[in-house]
Amino acid sequence: MTDTKDEDGGALRSFKGPANGILSVACFLIAALHLYVAFDPFLSELQRNAFHFAGFAALAAILYPAMTGATKKRSLLAFDLCFGLIVATAAVWLTFAENAIYARGVKFATPDWIAAVICILGAIELTRRLAGWIIPSLIIIALSYVAFWGKYVGGVFAFPGLSLETVAFRSIYGDDAMFGSIARISSTYVFLFIIFGAFLLRSGAGEFVINLARAVAGRMVGGPGIVAVIASGLTGTISGSAVANTASTGVITIPLMKRAGFAPKFAGGVEAAASTGGQLMPPIMGAGAFVMASFTQIPYETIVAVAALPALLYFLSVAFFVRIEARRNNLPPMPSEGQTLGSAFKQGGASFVIPIGTLIGMLVSGFTPTYAAVFGIIAVIASSWLTQNPMGPRAVFEAFVMGTKGMVLTAVLLCSIGLIVNVIATAGIGNTFSLMITSWSGGNILIALVLIALASLILGMGLPVTAAYIVLATLSAPALAGMIADQFVIAQLAAGALPDTAKAILMFGVPDQIEMLSRELTKAEATDLIRALPLEIAAPLREQVVPAGVATTALLSAHMIIFWLSQDSNVTPPVALAAFTAAAIAKAPAMATGVASWKLAKGLYIVPVLFAYTPLLSGDWPEMIRVFAFAVVGVYALSAAIQGCMERRFGITMRVASLAAGFACLWPATIALNSIGAIAVLGLLVWNIKSAPQVTATA
Repeated sequence: MTDTKDEDGGALRSFKGPANGILSVACFLIAALHLYVAFDPFLSELQRNAFHFAGFAALAAILYPAMTGATKKRSLLAFDLCFGLIVATAAVWLTFAENAIYARGVKFATPDWIAAVICILGAIELTRRLAGWIIPSLIIIALSYVAFWGKYVGGVFAFPGLSLETVAFRSIYGDDAMFGSIARISSTYVFLFIIFGAFLLRSGAGEFVINLARAVAGRMVGGPGIVAVIASGLTGTISGSAVANTASTGVITIPLMKRAGFAPKFAGGVEAAASTGGQLMPPIMGAGAFVMASFTQIPYETIVAVAALPALLYFLSVAFFVRIEARRNNLPPMPSEGQTLGSAFKQGGASFVIPIGTLIGMLVSGFTPTYAAVFGIIAVIASSWLTQNPMGPRAVFEAFVMGTKGMVLTAVLLCSIGLIVNVIATAGIGNTFSLMITSWSGGNILIALVLIALASLILGMGLPVTAAYIVLATLSAPALAGMIADQFVIAQLAAGALPDTAKAILMFGVPDQIEMLSRELTKAEATDLIRALPLEIAAPLREQVVPAGVATTALLSAHMIIFWLSQDSNVTPPVALAAFTAAAIAKAPAMATGVASWKLAKGLYIVPVLFAYTPLLSGDWPEMIRVFAFAVVGVYALSAAIQGCMERRFGITMRVASLAAGFACLWPATIALNSIGAIAVLGLLVWNIKSAPQVTATA
């Protein structure tokens, strides 16, 4: 038994010999059970979710010791094993005790109390081991708030309090509790897609991604950096983890970028920024897409379909920075290393293209993500025999084990975070927080985005990305969705197109402005009027005016904004796990690499603004493509303005012109201004190209 570090830097036990064999068999059985239940749901949802937590709680206790230090870990292995088994047994007990608890009038017997306490304390302790003190602290604060001290809080957050038995019951059996909706997502979609990703990696698809990227972009100006962007984007379809992306592709791309002449901190920043986009890349998108589908009740396949163009825009924004940096420093293209598209596909293309194609095809055909993931796994095994790395029984076994071990942190985290979400739902904190955001922002979407971005950054310093998204979405998505939907109401009011029923509702909200409603309003007047409405008037007014499709787009936009902003903790100092991982590979200063990655990942802040103000997620593809096309030009212009270079360096005057043209391309709802901006950018680029020095490849 030895000690290693997991991808998040936590202590991790590593076993050898018979102990490793036993652990591997346990991991295989857990994965196989989940796969079988996906086809034959012989367990109830509560049982499946509880067994899911039980299995991963036991693994977490074994793999993540209670204390650090090699000697202590060995002496504590027996304790950790017993602890994990006790927590797992308690979780299983609670599933069989449910009917008896209801039969007693929702009363716990002594064994039920013991099991519930062990289960909750076990979740707190395991999240401490896996993710540090932030989540356990939030769980303790949340549970004690509804049980004890909420009654002493004044103002809008006052809560009368619940009995300990009610708190325990809702924490275990509630719809949003430990074994509720978020655990359901973890035990179905998320785990199966992580297994799917493990099979892709074991089949050699990761090597194919690197080879493909080299063949496509290796000989371009800034090619090694663009290789990192392409490789990280494609790897994101496999792993959905920024840190895992950085660690896996960075060991190849970062040295390649340094050899091409990029500064170490810039090379690390490129890899971290590109890898962060992996969680934005359909069809997997980390765990966030599945959580989003559950929260919004919008089909998963709809979410990943409209997420494609924004993800591509993000990767283009990083690629623009790379090419501009190469031109700014006159870095020549690298010589060919013999990799071509044909050789890349011949070596391993089938094991990537066929499974991903199968997955997307099944989702488009209407199959559930669970079925699509299972058949995707089968497609990986079958297609691997068309490559140089066929998967036999041993490779299949190893892929199951790899996927299960890769799921430990996510499974325990998602089940445990249910304790916090349950309290937010029970106490109505989400509605209160949404009202506060609406009040603080004055109904201004841009100010609301800044507030949410700040909250996301603060939460991201202590929470993994998925947890930060869940907490923020629960707290702020309703307010943000309402403000986005209000834009349609404002447009209808300014156009004088409100139906009579809506006008009647509006009069109740602003009785002192009835005279204003009798005349034609400017957009500014309509905006001020709608923003001044109290929630009890604004909500029914939206229901009357906003069509169902527009309301759905507003809800999806709100969640996608929060999901994108929750990624910034990967690349934003002082806590930037992906950037720090890249810095270690690049042998560059951690903070300098973090600053570089933050600058490169500016798309994380630009694209959410487009979500709020444009139809980029509307499902109206002509409109989405129009917004995307202008945004590509605008993002390039902003990148050039920040770096002071297009095809060659330029001064402050052209920087200002490029900045103004970029903003004109991105400005919402004004096609004429967008067109003028795009023409201006293209004009600046043509002028810059004519005066650019020629750069030739060198060995």
